[in-house]
Amino acid sequence: MNKEEIMKILPHRDNMLLLDDAENIEGTAIAHYNVRGDEFFLKGHFPGNPIVPGVILCEILAQSACVLMKDVLKEGQLPVYTGLNNVKFRSPVKPGDRVETKVHLKRSKHPFYFAEGTLSVGDRLCVSAEFSFAITGE
Repeated sequence: MNKEEIMKILPHRDNMLLLDDAENIEGTAIAHYNVRGDEFFLKGHFPGNPIVPGVILCEILAQSACVLMKDVLKEGQLPVYTGLNNVKFRSPVKPGDRVETKVHLKRSKHPFYFAEGTLSVGDRLCVSAEFSFAITGE
């Protein structure tokens, strides 16, 4: 999926759409984001040594999971975080990095979905996490 196709699933726009491409391969969402260096979240985090904040990396993982929800999400519904567990930040992500996520659903009981995933740059694991979200709205 390209960015336009992703926007048909995700409600995020402008500075908060954090996927450049994504695909669902046998139940695993694989997505990418290229850290340009001019993002709003890098301006003060940290001057002279910009590092993508952990909360943004978790958001990238969550947005990746939504690719798996393409057939579940209906117009007017929003996927919202309900929990983050066992989050481990292992290596920083910096401007120029190409992030790759791999996310899969562990279980679901609509409207709740439970996932786990990793975020890497090349062969370097940067984040691993378990998380949950709910589909809200009608």
